[in-house]
Amino acid sequence: MNIDILQNQVDIILSSNTSKEDKLQAICNYLHKEISYYDWVGFYFKNGNKEELKLAQYTGEETEHTIIPFEKGICGQVAVSNQNFVVQDVSEQDNYISCGWKVKSEIVIPIFVNGKNIGQIDIDSHTANPFTTKDEQLLEYICKKVAVILN
Repeated sequence: MNIDILQNQVDIILSSNTSKEDKLQAICNYLHKEISYYDWVGFYFKNGNKEELKLAQYTGEETEHTIIPFEKGICGQVAVSNQNFVVQDVSEQDNYISCGWKVKSEIVIPIFVNGKNIGQIDIDSHTANPFTTKDEQLLEYICKKVAVILN
């Protein structure tokens, strides 16, 4: 994984003259295409004043998890903890919401705007134990850049 190239392409996507939604969808599509073990890429955002997340843009198989209550599953836990959550083997998690039998691992990174956790990027992989610190670095970078367009 060449983080510099990936980050540069994300910068190009975010500087494009398109809507925020189109930019987020383009990021999902790009990551899904470029990183072989990113089998599902999506953004969840806080759903108004509710204590839940709502699915926004994504690429990958359809999911029934369009609304996730805070504290439920990996995404719901990140909404409360404000911390990255890397799960190398989802079968080892008690509070995991299955998005499909193929999913073996998941990484979720929160997005902060003005110090508030307003959403996250969520990656599912059909491969067990694929994520490294490079994945966290890349996704943290993306979340910081996305926060700027959402501010």
